Amino acid sequence: MNQNSVAITVLCSHLCVGENIKPLEPKEWSELAKQLLERGIQPSELLEYRPDDFREKFFFNNDMIERVLRLIERSASLSFEISKFENMGIHIVTRADADYPKKLKKALGNGCPPLFYYAGDLRLLETNSVGYVGSRTVEEKDIAFTIGAVQKTVAQGFSVVSGGAKGVDQTAETEALRLGGSAIVYLSDSMLRKIKYPVAIQAIQQGKLLLLSAVKPDAGFNAGFAMVRNQYIYAQSIGTVVVKSDYNKGGTWCGAIENLRHEWCSTFCWNQKENIGNMALIKKGAIPIDETWDGNVMLQKPQPSKQISLFDS
Repeated sequence: MNQNSVAITVLCSHLCVGENIKPLEPKEWSELAKQLLERGIQPSELLEYRPDDFREKFFFNNDMIERVLRLIERSASLSFEISKFENMGIHIVTRADADYPKKLKKALGNGCPPLFYYAGDLRLLETNSVGYVGSRTVEEKDIAFTIGAVQKTVAQGFSVVSGGAKGVDQTAETEALRLGGSAIVYLSDSMLRKIKYPVAIQAIQQGKLLLLSAVKPDAGFNAGFAMVRNQYIYAQSIGTVVVKSDYNKGGTWCGAIENLRHEWCSTFCWNQKENIGNMALIKKGAIPIDETWDGNVMLQKPQPSKQISLFDS
């Protein structure tokens, strides 16, 4: 980990958060990163700053100065905690690292989290991939459609991107790995639990599975984190398949609507007539597909979003 990455981790990681320690949230880090770029200051320099430096160069008030200094003071305990997770196979990649998810930087810009915890081979991020999203509560027909679609996209050489949730997400991931393909999973909670499964361990060791999470490895479920995680699935993908969505509610619906608005990737949606949510997404611009779909996600691809680079290596 380079020194800029160390600084980002110290300021933004939620590991070793005790009383009166409040890490910088993504929006706060993005604002500070902007100021660092404007002033030609490297993040690593902040670790050596005194209170007057923060006051003079960033106009921090006393509360903010104290907050940042408390974060810096935990460096030793944080280093120990990071080493513990590294021994479990969980590492950290920050926006100052060359192997940070480039597609997310390009699509989301300042919306990218300062860091990801990950397990697996980051080179999978360079593969062309197809996202799969949908309800946790699924029927046999939903499972069958997901499996059929994954078989077609994997046969064309695409990786699968999912959120790791029960239902559509896990079905897509499992089928991709069964076929000998690869999967990228953006988790919103409990990476520690995920890496305990023998199938996951084997796939990671074979270089077929990459797990990433913007929340600490032992975090519990949080609906807000899950909603934000959907952005990463779309931004990582060339196209994303919506298998099953409720109408006007839930993470699948909100994520699809957000992608249709921002056009991070093409939105494909199962043309299931009896599903009100799916049909509404198609009316809003999602590309309808059915069982005869050939798995081609290269068509009707939106123009790429403008790149905003913060501490690219």
